[in-house]
Amino acid sequence: MILDKITKAGDIRQLDKSELAQLAGEIRSFLVEKISVSGGHLASNLGVVELTMALHLVFDPEKDKIIWDVGHQSYTHKILTGRKEGFDTLRKYGGMSGFPKRAESCCDPFDTGHSSTSISAGLGYARGRDLLGEDYSVVSVIGDGALTGGMAYEALNNAAQMKSNFIIVLNDNEMSISRNVGGLSEYLNGIRTADAYLDLKSGVEDALNRIPVYGTKVAAKIRRTKNGIRQIFIPGMFFEELGIKYLGPVDGHNIPKTMKLLREAKRVQGPVVVHLITEKGRGYGPAQRHPSRFHGAEPFEIETGVPKTHRKASYTDVFATVMCKLGKTNERLCAITAAMPDGTGLKRFANMYPQRFFDVGIAEQHAVTFAAGLSVAGMVPVVAVYSSFLQRAYDQIIHDVCLQNLHVIFAVDRAGLVGSDGDTHQGIFDLSYLSSIPNLTVMAPKNKWELADMLRFAVDMETPVALRYPRGIACDLYHDFRAPIRWGKSEILYDEEGIALIAVGSMLETAASVRTHLRDLGYSCSLINARFVKPLDEQCLMRAAASHRLIVTLEENVRTGGFGDHVLEFLNDIGSEVRVINIALPDEYIEHGSVDVLRAETGLDRDSILKRIIAEYAGMPQE
Repeated sequence: MILDKITKAGDIRQLDKSELAQLAGEIRSFLVEKISVSGGHLASNLGVVELTMALHLVFDPEKDKIIWDVGHQSYTHKILTGRKEGFDTLRKYGGMSGFPKRAESCCDPFDTGHSSTSISAGLGYARGRDLLGEDYSVVSVIGDGALTGGMAYEALNNAAQMKSNFIIVLNDNEMSISRNVGGLSEYLNGIRTADAYLDLKSGVEDALNRIPVYGTKVAAKIRRTKNGIRQIFIPGMFFEELGIKYLGPVDGHNIPKTMKLLREAKRVQGPVVVHLITEKGRGYGPAQRHPSRFHGAEPFEIETGVPKTHRKASYTDVFATVMCKLGKTNERLCAITAAMPDGTGLKRFANMYPQRFFDVGIAEQHAVTFAAGLSVAGMVPVVAVYSSFLQRAYDQIIHDVCLQNLHVIFAVDRAGLVGSDGDTHQGIFDLSYLSSIPNLTVMAPKNKWELADMLRFAVDMETPVALRYPRGIACDLYHDFRAPIRWGKSEILYDEEGIALIAVGSMLETAASVRTHLRDLGYSCSLINARFVKPLDEQCLMRAAASHRLIVTLEENVRTGGFGDHVLEFLNDIGSEVRVINIALPDEYIEHGSVDVLRAETGLDRDSILKRIIAEYAGMPQE
């Protein structure tokens, strides 16, 4: 196999040109085989095999800086830099990350995981290079989907001032996770389909190149002319008018043509966009037909692409079902996503109520302020977004929604530990950053029925609400405990004395298991479902402090600024002397791995919690 010759960075440059096509095929087979077992990002990686190979043939990844936007398409890059063996531990605890990591390889110059950052990071690298008088190329690879994020335009605007080489590779596959939307998508589609321009460009260049000596020089001059035939046949070239040279579009699966364009880009004294057309999921039928489904794939059968395990309904599925039901009875209800209709469960709502569904692209800041506008116009907007992505719109939540006390609902998906996607995607900060905002109600359900009830409750409110729920299968326990939702009120499942366990959302199931084992050991133990992180149920806390010797708070959030911190602050303010243990995640970034493993490693599993409670209780003065 040609792939066996690739053991370190630079090995691809030792191959014969005739071996490159076979290598591309072997890489695709390798990726399908490995990801079918481990799960991971498949469609995006299959789409950039040749593009990545061309980058490694033109640039030196140990010297030059290749920065991948988001980074979920960096698997081929990892293979070509000697990390093929790491795919057996891909996204597992202690194993290879599914994203670029500086600590993993010198060929990963910048840690990524969120969208629309690569141009800013690359521009910073290029400026630093020039200031220090160093000599290397900087290449920022960004997808057309990521160009729907406003940060990319801020960087482009800044990059236009560059006088030295800075290369932006636009990987254009017409998709982010789902199909792209908006004006930029239409603009790029116009470039892709401008047959008059492409045919003329190709025909003129071919004719000139057949003229000895002078023809080739004239063709090269036309390519370099800013106001050449591109401007005639595609008026208002966006990048050129910004002051950024534009090269392309070229088939990104054609290695020689891509290399030729990249080499030409290296000679440009200033910023340059290299526009490459690729196909997401290329080379594997199921991924080509259903690229969204194979964006972040679970383990699957290679022959069919069907997942290996049948999964129960997730919290996202429950949210999707309830949204559709509420949309039928409430004509003011509308839904907003930032380029993730499938991931957030809004695809069905979009199909049923297309006029009330808005995909704003990868633009979380805009999504939140857009929702604020919808709210003052009289609609009831629901912004469905992953916890780690909502961080990107923190100012808009404070300034545009909560300051005006507007009725905007934040459906905060993937809250808590998300597992294999790792530190860039763990939703472990939202209770801290949301509960600090005035006017915002913050809720977390214990099971699928409570999620449905809380969503209905949120829609009936008139003020800002954040409803956070985890990734994965929705808990279907405790159906008998379904007290009506009352603003700011907890739910007491078991009322005893001695120890009070107060759990937030997904931690209720763990807390119930802890209680069972404590009672088997002879401890008396209450179990309380917090329901609301903000406002705190102060009456419940005062009662728990008066009738228990030890209060234990449990949350899947970092400790600082979380639910437990607020409980401690309140009990301290009222002068309570009850002992409190905060069970929370450490104030650290948490790497990739299964949620069960990560909970055990961070002390959030049942056995760790039991040991801590028993040790604390044993050290307390006996009555």
